[in-house]
Amino acid sequence: MISDTHLPRGARRVPAACIEAMRGSELILHAGDLATAEALDWLEAIGPPVRAVHGNIDSAEVCERLPATDLVETAGPRIGLIHDAGPASGRLARLRRRFPEADAVVFGHSHLPLHEESQGFQIFNPGSPTERRRAPRRSFGIADADETGLRFEHVWLP
Repeated sequence: MISDTHLPRGARRVPAACIEAMRGSELILHAGDLATAEALDWLEAIGPPVRAVHGNIDSAEVCERLPATDLVETAGPRIGLIHDAGPASGRLARLRRRFPEADAVVFGHSHLPLHEESQGFQIFNPGSPTERRRAPRRSFGIADADETGLRFEHVWLP
């Protein structure tokens, strides 16, 4: 899963390691800020099905094609998807209230990788594979979902 790719912008590209991970997945989640319809088309052409939400910098065409929030059904757990999860203070409880039917919520916007869990509910920000901003490194995420639960992992890029 990825977020905040902000494409195209200059020579910026999604790193090959991230593309290969997405190509080998069953489902690609993008938590917003693709930027352009061409970026969304590129993501959809990678191969696996894409579930994505629009972000605050996305073009009008992207906003027309994507919802602001989504609920993704997996092999067992349900994952909420949103771009801006609001302030850090109270975020986990706020997202639990916003997505009461979800087992986890994936979000973006801050570019800061995050994984928190409380009483079986998880929130996960994969960070950005293209623009680290205040994060220590660029990153993306991998989730493993089955009938036993949901496990998230950050993948750190050089």
